[in-house]
Amino acid sequence: MTTPFQAGPRRRWAGLAVLVLSVSLVAIDATVLSLAIPSISETLRPTGTQLLWIGDSYSFVLAGLLVSMGALSDRIGRKKLLLLGSSAFGAASLLAAYAPGPGWLIIARALLGVAGATIMPSTLSLIRSLFPDARERATAIGIWGAGATAGAALGPLVGGVLLEHFWWGSVFLLNLPVLALLLGLGAWLLPESRDPKPGSWDVLSVLLSLTGVIGVVYAIKEAAADGLAHWSVPVAFVLGAAALTVFVRRQLRLPAPLLDVRLFANPRFTAAVLGSLTALIGLSGVVFFMSQYLQLVRGYSPLAAGVAEMPAFVGAVVGGLLTAQLARRTGARATLVGGLFVMGAGIALLGWVQQDSTYLLLGTAFLAVGTAEGVVYTLAADLVLGAAPADKSGAASAVSETAYELGTALGIALVGSVVTAIYAGSLAIPAGTDPGAAAQAKESIGGAVEAAGALSPELGGPLLARAQDAFVHGMNTAALLAAGLLFVAAATAWYLLRSRPGVEARAEQPELVA
Repeated sequence: MTTPFQAGPRRRWAGLAVLVLSVSLVAIDATVLSLAIPSISETLRPTGTQLLWIGDSYSFVLAGLLVSMGALSDRIGRKKLLLLGSSAFGAASLLAAYAPGPGWLIIARALLGVAGATIMPSTLSLIRSLFPDARERATAIGIWGAGATAGAALGPLVGGVLLEHFWWGSVFLLNLPVLALLLGLGAWLLPESRDPKPGSWDVLSVLLSLTGVIGVVYAIKEAAADGLAHWSVPVAFVLGAAALTVFVRRQLRLPAPLLDVRLFANPRFTAAVLGSLTALIGLSGVVFFMSQYLQLVRGYSPLAAGVAEMPAFVGAVVGGLLTAQLARRTGARATLVGGLFVMGAGIALLGWVQQDSTYLLLGTAFLAVGTAEGVVYTLAADLVLGAAPADKSGAASAVSETAYELGTALGIALVGSVVTAIYAGSLAIPAGTDPGAAAQAKESIGGAVEAAGALSPELGGPLLARAQDAFVHGMNTAALLAAGLLFVAAATAWYLLRSRPGVEARAEQPELVA
């Protein structure tokens, strides 16, 4: 049963540090692999499609299971599930670090997603137990949001530092000492909480949500990469959409649903989920293609590329910590919409980046994107958490985390697929190039760099230059499309958050604004 947490301020804030550490670890794992992609391409030789799956299988599975695991945490205890999931995360990290081939790495990343799905919903819902006072809780949510967004932005830097000295698998071994610290401190500092009347955990709903999310996202990803011609695209979409439809209908009938879908009737709840989803599409898409651009086009080392992306990390921390103050001064509507608009503008700047663009342009874009993401995600998490009863906070938190991870997966899938498709379509292979090298170059920019290095300077030089031009062209187009998506989301949020008579006062006044 959930009881108020009676520990003193020091223990409460130390417990918050444990939760921020855990959510940051899961967020880092979603983006840390981006700088390792060139090294993985050289070592494991994945195809272009396998490379995308290595990047997003983690987030696909995580997004598909978050709602189910959030509901499970309400039933068995949020602390218990957090500690169990952390142990499983460590085991999956070992498998990923020593994966012998691309298939094994995809499986390991998927298992990391399963374990991560048990960690993230518990972190936000435990804040409610740690901080019964609304003002303290608002500050805690701001710090938590900064940790989540900063973790995603910090991933490339962490990856860069490790790859400067070790092989690509080291980005997974980093998890082990952090998890050991998390398990020890979490068992001591965190309170246990659960729903006193949770009902049964409906396994059929779990399978429906997982099938629905993965089916729809897979169809979108493959359609963006290869069009609608292949039979698997419409089949996957129809299967996924049907599963989600049955899932929603089943939740409406169950006395104790995994997800109270009626929450989406609250326009503020819907606007928050939409804002979080689109913001993460933008952030993860930027991290995915800019990490490759900095290394394979600009020639930066992994460490230098990670340092170059630091403004996004700094901005994410600052944005998350300033969210409460911004929301109180300007209101939740202006803060959320402004954050989405600024993020879209920052991503749009990357639509004009060329091979020799000044770093001032890149740094400005990174800073705008990171700061806006910190604001949007923190405020969205607060709006979502405030819409649900305390005993259902695990399931409600899972909705916010699902938007986070689904956005991460879609960002890599959609933005990555657009970049890959335009790159392959616009790359002109120099005459006389070996067919095997030409096929390798068409797969990815990493493949082109490797193929060019194996050719004579007369052929390798022009091939590399054309590959870099094609990649920048694809990156520019994808950036402008992602920016357009953010602008549409900003307009939608402005509409959804307009004043309405009869809306519950709690929904109108989130804790960050109160």
